[in-house]
Amino acid sequence: MGHIRDLPKSQMGVNVEQDYDPKYITIRGKGPVLKELKQAAKKAKRIYLAADPDREGEAIAWHLAHSLDIDQDSDCRVVFNEITKDAIKGAFKTPRPINMDLVDSQQARRILDRLVGYNISPLLWKKVKKGLSAGRVQSVAVKMINEREKEIQQFEPEEYWSIRGQFSYEKETFDAQFYGVDKKKQSLHTEEDVKNVLAKLEGNDFHIDSVTKKERKRNPVQPFTTSSLQQEAARKLNFRAKKTMMLAQQLYEGVDLGKEGTVGLITYMRTDSTRISNTAKEEAREYIENKYGKEYLGLNGNKQNKMKTPKMRMRPFDRQPLRKNQKK
Repeated sequence: MGHIRDLPKSQMGVNVEQDYDPKYITIRGKGPVLKELKQAAKKAKRIYLAADPDREGEAIAWHLAHSLDIDQDSDCRVVFNEITKDAIKGAFKTPRPINMDLVDSQQARRILDRLVGYNISPLLWKKVKKGLSAGRVQSVAVKMINEREKEIQQFEPEEYWSIRGQFSYEKETFDAQFYGVDKKKQSLHTEEDVKNVLAKLEGNDFHIDSVTKKERKRNPVQPFTTSSLQQEAARKLNFRAKKTMMLAQQLYEGVDLGKEGTVGLITYMRTDSTRISNTAKEEAREYIENKYGKEYLGLNGNKQNKMKTPKMRMRPFDRQPLRKNQKK
């Protein structure tokens, strides 16, 4: 449900003359939720607040405690990093008071948002477009975009050429790229350089001087974070970030699987951490061992488990690094 209280939209909501004291009101549309919670609280013998284990979640718990008349110094707060039976049972064995340091950290961030946004946004309305908003995040993003734009404008293009040839050997074809002369690397800066090289190659036979075989081991990719999830969805599925997060939220909250009921299919997707619960790891290992065999399990406990992959031959011309000042 997120926050139930916030600073008012119609005014600054921060008293800069009195220690930056914030003014909180119930968020529009959250009245029914708050009313339902208050009714349930009257019937409950004890209330635990189990919002997310970060400063935002701590602030939500603090706002709830204030609205539901819960003593914030009592053991009313439980936190868990995964929605598994063991993690939740363990959390309720060790409840704690609300951590006001985390709450104050979130309040400071929110107040800074308001102080910056309410002073910069009118400038955007005047110079760019009505209705735009700005805060500490947008301000930094604009600065980064501005710096990158300056780099683009200062970029000096440098002419370069490349020569690629297609060869066949024992019914296989492969591409090779010109490297240099007499085993020394030679750059091709002009069309004249290219014509000189081609003139020397004309009418000559080609032979393979040496073959280098290399084995490459590829580790499994790390679990998705919020940013990597959005990037991959945009790259492979052409999804906007909003659509990606909406679908991920549905998978997280659960999908109706018939006889199994509503089952959550992914772990938490709003995170910068790649940590996976031990329960999920063990279930995954058990599935792999039963379906594919023990040899595909990799190394247990290694952060980047090495999994068996087919041996691959890498030719030296398969990958060429970008040159300085070269655009993709």
